[in-house]
Amino acid sequence: MRYSHSAPSLFAGMSYLSAAVQAQTGYGAPPPAPSCKAANTTVDLGWYPPVKSDVNTLSTVINGTGVYGFVFNSSQAPLDTYNWCNMPHTNVATYPKVNDSSYKLQYVEVIHRHHKRTPYAANTFPVESYAWECSDEGLFFGGKPINPYGNKSASTYWEVYTSPSNPLVPEGFNGTCQFPQISRGGLDDSHQHGDDLKAVYGNMLGFIPEQYNPNVISYRVTNNVITSQVASMLIAGMYPSRANQDTPLLIQPDSIDSLEPAYTCSVASTLFSSYGSGSKAPAWLAHLNDSASLYATLDRISGVNPNASDWHVSFDHYFDNLSARLCHSKALPCNIANTTDCVTMAEADEVFRLGEYEYSFIYRDSNQSLPASVGSYGIWVAELAQNLRHAMGEGGSSVQNASSIRYRHNVAHDGSISRLLAILQIERMVWPGMGAEVIFELYEKAGCYFLRVLWGGQIMTSSHPALGRLDMLPVETLLAYLDGLVGVGASKVPGICQTPECAFDGEGCA
Repeated sequence: MRYSHSAPSLFAGMSYLSAAVQAQTGYGAPPPAPSCKAANTTVDLGWYPPVKSDVNTLSTVINGTGVYGFVFNSSQAPLDTYNWCNMPHTNVATYPKVNDSSYKLQYVEVIHRHHKRTPYAANTFPVESYAWECSDEGLFFGGKPINPYGNKSASTYWEVYTSPSNPLVPEGFNGTCQFPQISRGGLDDSHQHGDDLKAVYGNMLGFIPEQYNPNVISYRVTNNVITSQVASMLIAGMYPSRANQDTPLLIQPDSIDSLEPAYTCSVASTLFSSYGSGSKAPAWLAHLNDSASLYATLDRISGVNPNASDWHVSFDHYFDNLSARLCHSKALPCNIANTTDCVTMAEADEVFRLGEYEYSFIYRDSNQSLPASVGSYGIWVAELAQNLRHAMGEGGSSVQNASSIRYRHNVAHDGSISRLLAILQIERMVWPGMGAEVIFELYEKAGCYFLRVLWGGQIMTSSHPALGRLDMLPVETLLAYLDGLVGVGASKVPGICQTPECAFDGEGCA
C-alpha cells in the first residue's frame, strides 16, 4: 500500500524510525523526580482537538489513494506499522526501555481489542458468492462442577452445519462458521500476543512470575463470547502450562458491564447519535454525500438495498465485510449475477479511508466526543483509577479478594478502546484494529508514583496539555483528570447519564 503523507506516524504519534532506535538504545533518564506534593491535583477538563492529518482531512480521504501505508491483508507486517488485521502491540523488539533503574515498576493494566474474526452477520451481504469454512478450529462451550469439583464433563464445541431437510438458505456466508467468531488466524494471533507480553513483563522485566499465579495475575473479558475465545489462547501464550487447565476469567453482569461497555447511558447514546452515525449533522453527512458514487457501486455489487439505512449511515458494515475478507486472504466480492463486476482494491481502500475518518470524527474530532465517551466509558476508567490507587496503597482493589493483583489484563472491543482513547484525548486517532492495545504502567521512585501509557507498544501522546507525552507523568495528574471527569468510584456517572443533552452542548436548557 502506498503512503500518501509525510507527516509523523498516524498510529503512535511519533516517528517509527525514532521508536526503533529508542527500543534498541533505551530512553535516557527522565528528568529528576519532582516532589510528590508538587504534582498537579487540579486539571483542566476541557476537550482539545487532535492534530490534523490525512486520516481526518476529508478532501484527502475522498481524493486520496491507498490507506496511508496501513495494512489490511495479513497478520504479518512490520512491528511498527498500523495493521488492521493484527495491530502493533508490546513486544521485546520495540519495547521502550526505562534506563533509569530508580524507577520501579509496581503495577500493569492491559486492555486490548480481541483479535481477528469473521464478520458480524449483520455485516454480510444478503447472498454471498462463496462459503466461509471454520472446520480448522473448535470453539468450546460447556460447564463442570468446581469448588468443589464433582462429576467430570466432556470438552464440547460447536460444529456448524446445514441440513438437507432444511429448505431455508442462511443469510450471508454459508459454511461452518459462526458470524462472528475468532478465526483460526485470530486464535494464533492471540497466542502470539500473550507470548509477547510474557516475554516483556516476565522474561525481560521480571515483573510477572514465570508460572501463572492467580493471586498476582487477573484476566477479564466482556459478555461477548469472542473475548473469551481470545483469552483462552492468550493465556496459553503467556503460560503454556495453563493449556487445558481451568483458568478463571472475570466478567461483570451483562447489564452493567463496564468493559464492553454494556451499561445504559442514554445521554452518551444521544450525544453520539447527535453528531455521528445516523445523525443529520452537516459535518457528518458531508463524507456520506461525497461518497455517494462509491455507495452506488458497492450496493450494486453486494445486492444490499440502497434504502437499507443501517448500511448507509456509516461505512461500518462495508468496512467490516471487506476487511474481514482481506485479513483472511479471501477474494473481494463480486456481483452474484455478473462475476466480472467486482469490488476493486482501490474501492476497498476508499472504504477503509472513510472508516478511519469516521472513527477519528466520532471519537476525537468532534468536541462532543469527550462527554459522550466519559458517559459511556466512565465506569471502566474509574475502575482503572481505583486499581492504580490500590497499587499505591491507597484504598481497596476494584475487585474483591484481589489485594495482591499487580497485572490485570482486559480483552475488549474496538468501541472500548476508542472510548478510552477519546477520554485520554489521543493526539492522532485511528480505528483500533484487531488486537489494538493500551497499557498502563505504574512506577515508583523515591516514594512518588509515575505513569507511562503505551499505545501499540509505544508511548502515547495526548492533545491535552496536562497529559502530553504520557511518559513518567505524575500519577496524581491522571487521577485528578479522571476524578474530575467521572468522580472517584464513578460517582459522577449516574448523574452524567441522566443529564439532559443540552447541558453539554453549550447552549443551555430551555
